[in-house]
Amino acid sequence: MTLRTAVHLHPAHRVGPVRRRTFGSFVEHMARCVYTGIYEPGHRLADADGLRTDVLALTRELGVSSVRYPGGNFVSGYRWEDGVGPLEDRPRRPDLAWHSTEPNTFGLDQFMTWAERAGVEPMYAVNLGTRGAQEALDVLEYANAAVGTELADHRAANGHAAPYDIRMWCLGNEMDGPWQIGHRPAEEYGRLAARTARAMRRQDPDLELVACGSSHSAMPTFGSWEQAVLEAGYDAIDMLSAHVYYREEDGDSASYLASAEDMDAYIDAVVATSDHVRTLGGHRKRIMISFDEWNVSGSGGGDPGKEPTGDDWPEAPRFAEVTYTAQDAVVVGSLLISLLRHTDRVASASQAQLVNVLGPIRTEPGGRAWRQSIFHPFALTSAHARGQVLTAAIDSPTVETAKHGPSTALDAVATWGEGPGDLTVFAVNRAPDEHLELSVPLEAFGTADGAGRFEVVDAVLLHEEDPYAVNTADDPDRVVPRPLTGVQLEAATLATALPPISWAMIRLRARS
Repeated sequence: MTLRTAVHLHPAHRVGPVRRRTFGSFVEHMARCVYTGIYEPGHRLADADGLRTDVLALTRELGVSSVRYPGGNFVSGYRWEDGVGPLEDRPRRPDLAWHSTEPNTFGLDQFMTWAERAGVEPMYAVNLGTRGAQEALDVLEYANAAVGTELADHRAANGHAAPYDIRMWCLGNEMDGPWQIGHRPAEEYGRLAARTARAMRRQDPDLELVACGSSHSAMPTFGSWEQAVLEAGYDAIDMLSAHVYYREEDGDSASYLASAEDMDAYIDAVVATSDHVRTLGGHRKRIMISFDEWNVSGSGGGDPGKEPTGDDWPEAPRFAEVTYTAQDAVVVGSLLISLLRHTDRVASASQAQLVNVLGPIRTEPGGRAWRQSIFHPFALTSAHARGQVLTAAIDSPTVETAKHGPSTALDAVATWGEGPGDLTVFAVNRAPDEHLELSVPLEAFGTADGAGRFEVVDAVLLHEEDPYAVNTADDPDRVVPRPLTGVQLEAATLATALPPISWAMIRLRARS
């Protein structure tokens, strides 16, 4: 069966600018994300600082703009000072978040060296679980102060005289969650976050500070948590965090493919709560969202490994290593569409995580690195979403889902380049079984014959007849984008067809 769909666009109807920070990632001291992920001294491709150059190259290819570090749950028990100074003097400690042993051979200085070589902006999280405002001030001084104070001089003695000038700071992690070390009620966390934020601003008033929102929208305190935290410190913070992970459950592909419906509703709810507090408090600024943990946790490909338990406290254990399917990549493409669709309020986002742990990049210790299926829609969206996000009016039949009710078979967004006049359409067929005929009228973009103004410069499709196909070290290109054939520009309309469970990008360029 083939369904007819359309996306209606106008260059004057804009959501907001494409934000480079939308394409952030996340590196946590969890499992093999750091050790044998981005950092592996002795690997044949490691540089003099132990950083894997193959992973650095893939990070740059992925188009990552910023990276949140060092956690995640890990940060709520972390002592940042353990990870600086001579390696031989750094203590080994139990990591209570992930039941592992943390060797501390990779810390803030190594991360900043890695970030510079990867070409990414750092986003640093402070420990508000077991520590508080003083620890935050200390690590801020170490990272950002000019030499002449104790901790800045300590940084210089460790080989980094120039300040790191980290702009984005997270005030803890998932403090609403009972699993979190140092978990506390909303009012208590809100007061702590506000005190910490105001103290940090005394040292640097231009920091961008992120307070913890809910760990996910199904938390029993969702909404009331956001309200309490914002009432305690609205003027002291800039962003509120949001976290979510999606997976296929019980073979319900239709609901999984429609996960962006839930992300849309999640963002809208956080915006509504934030604006409610803004109105009640008579505040001028708007709180933005930092969606600093989001991803899919898979359709069941491969064995991800198990978190250690009992007397086993290994270093860099294998777990949470999801092998991603073609269907997973389609869902990731749709979630990126949702983030772009909300660019007016989502100021930053971090796909969690970068390597091995739910990662678009996988590695073998001492061996290869390769791109997982979800690597591709992220890399292409990061590379080609430019200019302004346009409001997309979608005309599409619906697909019934068990979790989200009726969902449009088509999901789409478009960006309009401010330079040469590029129009890029990102589209997903969320229907498990139906083909879509997609049309995009172009009259609004210029002449009466809109098609005559544009030419197709690129059209790619990510789709597999087997939606559970995966990439592996031995077959790293099993799931990759391929040319989208049959794209037509006729009668001021872009037209193409999308097979079931597919993600597509079509780039048009204005003729000179």
